[in-house]
Amino acid sequence: MKNSEQLYKALSERILILDGAMGTMLQRYKFEEEDYHGERFKDWEHPVKGNNDLLSLTQPQAIEEVHRKYLEAGADIIETNTFSGTTIAMADYHMEDLVYELNYESAKIARKACDEYTAQNPDKPRFVAGSIGPTNRTASLSPDVNDPGYRAITFEELRVAYKQQCEALLDGGSDILLVETIFDTLNAKAALFAIDELQDERGIKIPIMVSGTITDASGRTLSGQTAEAFLISVSHLNLLSVGFNCALGANQLTPYLETLAHNSEFYISAYPNAGLPNAFGKYDETPEDMASQVKEYVEKGLINIIGGCCGTTPEHIKAIADLVAQYPPRKLKEFV
Repeated sequence: MKNSEQLYKALSERILILDGAMGTMLQRYKFEEEDYHGERFKDWEHPVKGNNDLLSLTQPQAIEEVHRKYLEAGADIIETNTFSGTTIAMADYHMEDLVYELNYESAKIARKACDEYTAQNPDKPRFVAGSIGPTNRTASLSPDVNDPGYRAITFEELRVAYKQQCEALLDGGSDILLVETIFDTLNAKAALFAIDELQDERGIKIPIMVSGTITDASGRTLSGQTAEAFLISVSHLNLLSVGFNCALGANQLTPYLETLAHNSEFYISAYPNAGLPNAFGKYDETPEDMASQVKEYVEKGLINIIGGCCGTTPEHIKAIADLVAQYPPRKLKEFV
């Protein structure tokens, strides 16, 4: 991977900034059904509103504009618009055949924006992280309360789907593969298995970010793992980073980041929500509020990569970037 050396150098020098929420920004465009369809899919017989990944094909200028706003706010790492970019998730829209193109084009859009900003300031290289979401099925839990042994997906089906997504993300120019919002670690392990296969087949070392989701105050993922159990179960690969995102605000995430930071030899990432959702599902936390909570992370030396998830905007990312620029990154631990 051609930019890996720059990536590791940057991580050794400072805390890197990940971008914020894509979905939150796209809501501002108020796209309707016909906007999602665009000219190419105007005769598509199934509803596609809400398929944000499709916008990389039908509204690419909006996706690029969002990326640029985050780059302008100080982001070092831009996520591709591919959170649901697997055949499993795209089956909801009958668009399984578009998966390779969706991921490839999304990576190209992010690559173009990052390259332009890197050219403007070569001392601050920008990196593309291929976003790999959890899919809408779980390998560890049954969707049928009357049949706890039933599974809606197999490990092998997940591996095949993730491998196709990862190939396209790499071909489109991703520097990093980011397995994110993990609620079921078995799903993530299928993605990691697929990535490891690609490393062998292509003879490359892929920087891999892994980010889990603590779903509530129980301190566990949806499939029941504690932060420490989650860390152990993904540490068999030589990862770039491990961390948490989504579900919780910055304050609520602190103890789980402490667990990771004190027990891992990898870099640590965090991208919390802008607080907890209100009664209408909206996120009210201001950029200043969020940055003041992130301050605890840097004062305790917990993180190497920081960004935002649901409800965050370029304003949130700028406030966080301005804050963490004053602090050194967490030092890597060495375990014998």
